[in-house]
Amino acid sequence: MTLIFLTVITNGLAKQACLKMYPLLSDIVSIVKMNDATTRLADYESNNAMEWEILGRDHKVYASLLQALKKSNLSPKDCIEDAIWASSTDNYPDESVVNTLNPRDRFIRTASYWSSEGQSDPYIPETLMYKLRDGIWLVTEIDIQPFEAFFQPGKPIYSAKSVRFRISHAKSPREIEMNLKHLPVQKPADDMFGWTYTSPEFPMTQENRLQPFKLPEPILCMGGYLQIELLGRVQRQEMDGLFYICVCHVRVLGRPVHPAFDIEILEPHGKLLLKYYPEALSSVLKSVSSDEIPHMRQLEEKTMWERVSFLDILLRGIQHGPTNPGVLGDEEEEDEDMDEVLIL
Repeated sequence: MTLIFLTVITNGLAKQACLKMYPLLSDIVSIVKMNDATTRLADYESNNAMEWEILGRDHKVYASLLQALKKSNLSPKDCIEDAIWASSTDNYPDESVVNTLNPRDRFIRTASYWSSEGQSDPYIPETLMYKLRDGIWLVTEIDIQPFEAFFQPGKPIYSAKSVRFRISHAKSPREIEMNLKHLPVQKPADDMFGWTYTSPEFPMTQENRLQPFKLPEPILCMGGYLQIELLGRVQRQEMDGLFYICVCHVRVLGRPVHPAFDIEILEPHGKLLLKYYPEALSSVLKSVSSDEIPHMRQLEEKTMWERVSFLDILLRGIQHGPTNPGVLGDEEEEDEDMDEVLIL
């Protein structure tokens, strides 16, 4: 073993390189290399943390993690787990933020979208919040589709003028999970989150399409939360003269390092245990063939339907919604070409 290699391991240079590129990794306080019979746990606060065997193991884990983060060839996936909060909702639950998980603008014979409350001031912003999937992700892009009110004269599109994104981890995951059990969710206190990233402001166009907002550089997420700030209103509703923002669909694209790496939250302080599966690293680094990508997209759509809450389906299915104008006729089937049968 060369002197240079000894220096690299002794000084933890692989870990230092990881933390320099991705400071959020400093929340990792323990490592488990799965199927490792010699050393299963490294507690960096213990006296054994400087043992050579642990240092060598940690070097390999951090070097592999850095390689996975920089060279992952896995196809981007939607890493939203749940829609949890909106700064305002015009008609709850018909126009709930949960609807933005649906990639279509109608569901169970009714329009599917989130709507803000109306405002006379077009500069009043709105905020949507989402829980991201557990695990380690590099988020590269956030896509938003404004809602086109196909049941209103002229089919107005209720977009925002611009958007900005914030990403955080939860300082107290258990406390937030308790709050999420009470619907509709009240605004979580800002000090419950550790905001680690704020994006530039991106202009949004008043078009009925999924608009991609590519981040300047990939952002590391380990679970956590996404906040979407919708800045400025452009469309006034004809019937009341107020400005609204409506969103049909939100998608967050990220590259996972699973199944090679996983994390576990250590209560009560929210620190992290890193789990490494060395036999799975090659699957993260391998190239994805073009014929695999459509299959992945089909799986993502299937996952989306499984993700829509059963409660929401019941509410939307049994209530034809006097507060929701976008309801399709009972005698007709849901179809993209059936705007003429909408009950206004």
